[in-house]
Amino acid sequence: MSDPTRLRGAEAAGVFLSFASGYLLSYAFRSVNAVIAPSLVDDAGLSNADLGLLSSAYFLSFAAMQLPLGIWLDRFGPRRVEITLLMFAAAGAAVFASSSSLSGLWIGRALIGIGVSACLMAPYTAYRRWFPPERQSQLASWMLVSGTLGALASTVPVSAALPLIGWRGVFWIMSGLILASAMAILVVLGRAEARHGPLRGATRPAGAQAIGYRQIFSSPVFRRMAILGMVNQGSFTAIQTLWAGPWMMTVLGMDKQQTASVLFAINLCLLGGYLLMSWMAPRYVAQGGSRGMPVTRVIAVFIAAAVAIQTVILFSSGPSSWLLWLLLVLFIPVGTLVQTSVSLSFPAASAGRANTAYNFLIFIGAFLAQWGIGLLIDIARGQGLDPVAAMRAGFGVCLACQAASWLAFMLQKAEPGNA
Repeated sequence: MSDPTRLRGAEAAGVFLSFASGYLLSYAFRSVNAVIAPSLVDDAGLSNADLGLLSSAYFLSFAAMQLPLGIWLDRFGPRRVEITLLMFAAAGAAVFASSSSLSGLWIGRALIGIGVSACLMAPYTAYRRWFPPERQSQLASWMLVSGTLGALASTVPVSAALPLIGWRGVFWIMSGLILASAMAILVVLGRAEARHGPLRGATRPAGAQAIGYRQIFSSPVFRRMAILGMVNQGSFTAIQTLWAGPWMMTVLGMDKQQTASVLFAINLCLLGGYLLMSWMAPRYVAQGGSRGMPVTRVIAVFIAAAVAIQTVILFSSGPSSWLLWLLLVLFIPVGTLVQTSVSLSFPAASAGRANTAYNFLIFIGAFLAQWGIGLLIDIARGQGLDPVAAMRAGFGVCLACQAASWLAFMLQKAEPGNA
């Protein structure tokens, strides 16, 4: 007998696509500064540290929202929470587009971070209730495919639009698109909840028990996975959404158009990696009671490969060395396995808290990495290093932290599903 709480067919696709539209725009907001950075620097006279701080305002406000967000998702449900917050994102984009000072830009960027803070956690919370455990990694990968499409949209298309409408025009358009996404979520999820019941704590399945953040953060499984989220996923997010662009221009000597094209290629390969993971995970990786390779073994191998490739990137400067980035991003989708391992290790009634606790640490790590790399570059320049050597120094410290995180993961033995 089929479970009446599970979504199927067109209804499931509609819910996914409405959530995916919000996450696509969320990731576009997250990534767009890598393309518009030169224009921002020229307009506002920003230093490397200023640029890192401005971009990381998104991550700081995003991270600050995660713990209360988990409580709200479990209590009020994903639809109500995400729609409300998307209004802040639309307002933040308008503030950013209207501002000329660093403080005004920072406020706009922070409001955007607040507004899109539920764009991944809200769907993860809904999926935990409406889809079976063996589909969780696949759905997570598909969501990140939609996010990567947002990153793609923020590269070559934005670069082509800049001479026509400027970065301010780009943000005005994105503000309107966020409002359209909120309307889609309102309508589509409203219909699904009318058929299957509202997604909030008051309607949790019989016998389900919610647990609090203290139990989540004290779980050995959570701690083991969280270090990878904070350091490795956080570092890649910071690099992908800002510092990859300056690396191409400073270290590899590319111009703005070449950089936008390379970032487009990187994000296209990342999209392929997420699609591959969405196919591989439910078939070959043991998660949610399914058979396959132990999930911790897959995670360990993929993270080690990513660290090794970044080490080669750090010391490469040939005209074709950008191709190494295409290889790197094939290993990044392992983050979906880490995320779903955390989610499946806790009761469904606490899915909002578990997911947002993990996401909180990812974005704290992204904030620290994005700002920290900029600070390290400026410090190195102050010590007399040339721009290329200074950027290598900043990236090198970030890479060392990733290697240490992987080693800490390997030394711990807590297994997912046993929180």
